[in-house]
Amino acid sequence: MNLAKYIDHTQLKSDTSKEKIDQIVQEAREHGFASVCVNPYWVPFCYDHLKDTDVKVCTVIGFPLGATSTAAKVHETKQAIQEGAEEVDMVINIGELKSKNDEAVQRDIEAVVEAAKGSALTKVIIETSLLTDDEKFRACKLAKAAGADFVKTSTGFSGGGANAEDVKLMRETVGSDMGVKASGGVRDLQTTKAMIDAGATRIGASSGVDIIAGETGSSDY
Repeated sequence: MNLAKYIDHTQLKSDTSKEKIDQIVQEAREHGFASVCVNPYWVPFCYDHLKDTDVKVCTVIGFPLGATSTAAKVHETKQAIQEGAEEVDMVINIGELKSKNDEAVQRDIEAVVEAAKGSALTKVIIETSLLTDDEKFRACKLAKAAGADFVKTSTGFSGGGANAEDVKLMRETVGSDMGVKASGGVRDLQTTKAMIDAGATRIGASSGVDIIAGETGSSDY
């Protein structure tokens, strides 16, 4: 198993400095991570420094609350792709899911999928820590119906992250033809392997270097 290729090497905190972004870019180059995952502002910088590698630039859309308008998410997606993003992780409209307005949730996802089509993978963050099991199931079904490439557990900013039980539920719901990304609180090799065993095909973590070294990272994302 090439563990590095499972990892989206992540820095999404609001106080992340240019020096920290440069650090994760260099670490991604050295270790061959699947991507770096950064806020949209940093996409051009990461693209410029990774365009000669196979490390993708991943960014986040409607992050971290998911409550921006669909039009804003579409614009954010298109701009990020123009600036070099090849993967976009969008947050669903959690409030509409809670309101059982599944049609609105699916339309929101579909609009981002369409904006990214042919240019970038779309990962749909359902924010499992805020959902019941039924809501997790519905969110995954809606993401699949909307044509997304992945479902993703968490932003890491809502008081909870990934766990193996949620990953298993998500994998069973979407089947084998979609990716499942576990993110939030994945800091060590043991947890990473548990997520993969449960069905994850991608891991979002800021402790990627520690994970592949078999150590425990200090980050909370």
